[in-house]
Amino acid sequence: MNIIEVITNNISPFLALVVTGVFAGILAGLLGVGGGIVIVPVLFFLFQSFGVSPESAMLIATATSLATIVPTSISSIRSHNQKGNVDFDLLKRWAVFILMGVLAGSWLVTRVEGTVLAMLFGVIAVLSALNMLLRTGKSALYPKLPNATGQTVMGASIGFFSSMVGIGGGTLSVPLLTLYNYPTHKAIGTAAAIGLIISLPGALTMLTLGSTPTDAPAGTFGLVNLFAFICIVPLTVLFAPVGASLAAKLDAVKLKKIFALVLLFTGLRMLAQLFL
Repeated sequence: MNIIEVITNNISPFLALVVTGVFAGILAGLLGVGGGIVIVPVLFFLFQSFGVSPESAMLIATATSLATIVPTSISSIRSHNQKGNVDFDLLKRWAVFILMGVLAGSWLVTRVEGTVLAMLFGVIAVLSALNMLLRTGKSALYPKLPNATGQTVMGASIGFFSSMVGIGGGTLSVPLLTLYNYPTHKAIGTAAAIGLIISLPGALTMLTLGSTPTDAPAGTFGLVNLFAFICIVPLTVLFAPVGASLAAKLDAVKLKKIFALVLLFTGLRMLAQLFL
C-alpha cells in the first residue's frame, strides 16, 4: 500500500493531523508557546476516537509530540539566534541538568500508566493557562535568577516534567525565567534551544525503550506514531513563521488570553475524563 492509499483510507485522521500541525505552528510563532501544548491534547483525544484506550493514547501522544518538537525547535533556534535571543551561557549552565531530568522523566514515561501522564498534563495545562490569564503585564517577582543550586533545580525540573507530558519546555521555562526578571524575548529564544535538549533524547528514549501498546494505532513504533509525526512536522515548520508575522499585526495579549481559555478548558476536560 503506497502513501496515497494510506492517506485516502485514513482521510479524517489525516485532516485532523494537518489542522493540528497548522495550528501548532501558528501558535508557536504567534505566542511563543511550544507546539506540544497543542499537539498532546489533540492526539490524546484523536487516538481515543480510533478506539485507543485513554492510557495508551496519552503515552503515544506524549512520545509523538516530543518527536515533532525536534525539527521545529531546530528551525526556531536558527530564527531566534539570528536575532541574538538565544542565551548560550545559560544553556551551558543548565544543559546537563535539563538532560538528566529528561532522561529520568522519559524513562519513567515508559514505566508508568498513561493516566498519570494525563493527570500531570492536565495540571500543567491549567496552571499555564492561569499564568497567562493572571500574570499578563505583571512585573517580575525576583530581581535576578537564583544561585547555582536554585538554577540546577529549575533546569532539572523543566527537563523532567516537560518530557513526561510531551512539551518542549517553553511552557515551563518562559514563565519561570520571566519571574526572575529575565528578558521575555531572550526567554522565548532560549526556550527553543531548551526544547531541543528535551525533545531529542526524550523521543529517542520513548522510541527505543517504550513498549508499543496492543491497541496502538497503525504506524506506532515504541511509543511514537510515525504517521502523526509525518503529518504534523512539515506544517509546524511551515506555519511558525506565519505566526511570527501575525504577531506583528495582531494584539498578541488578547490572543494569548483566548488561547489560555482554550488551554484551561482542555486541561480541565482531561482531568474530568480521569475523575468523573
